[in-house]
Amino acid sequence: MNFYLGIDFGTSGARAIVIDPEGNIHASSQYSFDEVSYLALSWKTALFALIEQIPQELRGEISAIAIDGTSSTVLLCDRAGNPIDEPILYNDARGVEVMDKLREIAPPNHTVLNATSSLAKLLWWQKAIPLDPPFKRGDRVELFLHQADWLAFLLHGQLGISDYHNALKLGYDVEHLCYPEWLLNLPISNLLPKVIAPGSPIAEVQPEIVSQLGLSKDCLVCAGTTDSIAAFLASGANSPGEAVTSLGSTLVLKLLSRTKVDDAKYGIYSHRLDDLWLVGGASNTGGAVLRKFFTDAELENLSNQIDAEKESQLDYYPLLKEGDRFPINDPHLPPRLEPRPDNPVEFLHGLLESIARIEARGYQLLQHLGSTELKQVYTAGGGAKNPVWAAIRGRHLQVPLIPSIQTAAAYGTALLAMRGINK
Repeated sequence: MNFYLGIDFGTSGARAIVIDPEGNIHASSQYSFDEVSYLALSWKTALFALIEQIPQELRGEISAIAIDGTSSTVLLCDRAGNPIDEPILYNDARGVEVMDKLREIAPPNHTVLNATSSLAKLLWWQKAIPLDPPFKRGDRVELFLHQADWLAFLLHGQLGISDYHNALKLGYDVEHLCYPEWLLNLPISNLLPKVIAPGSPIAEVQPEIVSQLGLSKDCLVCAGTTDSIAAFLASGANSPGEAVTSLGSTLVLKLLSRTKVDDAKYGIYSHRLDDLWLVGGASNTGGAVLRKFFTDAELENLSNQIDAEKESQLDYYPLLKEGDRFPINDPHLPPRLEPRPDNPVEFLHGLLESIARIEARGYQLLQHLGSTELKQVYTAGGGAKNPVWAAIRGRHLQVPLIPSIQTAAAYGTALLAMRGINK
């Protein structure tokens, strides 16, 4: 039997899932990120550990692998694919330093006009590490890759290939499937990866990796996607008006729409999904803020003491540090976590209510700007397991809330691999 492996790299850990052609799960593995001094090494260790945890009898029958990563988590690499600097994470807003230059380069309201976009990070690197032609530091040539691109490269060995989901915030034109002229005219254009459709087969796993991990020599590595799109694919949502909210470390909204909506002013962008558009945005609020104040056990215990039908009067904007991307796009937006009541139940209620308000505000904004009307919302991520939070969110959204068929992004990435090689 043919099997398909999806690997999801999130902010706190990574997960792998193996499915069969009917979508049944046959194995899964997990890897948690501890405090590490070098991110890329930790990712590589996690990648191989996840595959090694899969039973050997399944590993040898995996036909295709796809990997998702956090959107706009990026690396600079030399010609051998070795990172030459510490990766920059998805929520790192150092790109604010080059926003003036970015506004001169990109069209008004473009997706890249965000301090956390991939292109903003590349321009920051250009400022920090001279990248003008011939792009050399000693005898090394730099390439710009996303997290999922680099991890897939470790398996297939073809350096410099990305997918148009990850490349959206680099400036790739997903409507015309090419880099725009304004981007190609930049002196750093030689750093840009080749872009193909998500799920497209790239190459077979390298022979030495096949031997090391016990994979089939015919196993194909496919182009990946972002973690939030992978969660959308896993959810079961497939009709215009259906949406997925990912309640993970951050809050990510994805609404399937007949119309494309892009507005950098609000941090809104559209991913291509066949002949439809996946319109959405990502906020820095979410589960990471909750975990700053509560353990998982406390979250469960305290949530059960909340009256979900009663609206909390506490009005927070929960962030770990200043800056948000959507529905307010402001790299200097301050966290608002006061006043903090002595009762932890009241405090948690205020946090959950406030995140739900941000979610509702996000969907309202998408529709105001022209997306298909919201009909129902699937929920993915760790927060999907909290029924009290679901009741609070339902009160704000006023549409049916449905648990995702599968909540793991790795499942959606496995589907991507399966569909990619069977087209």
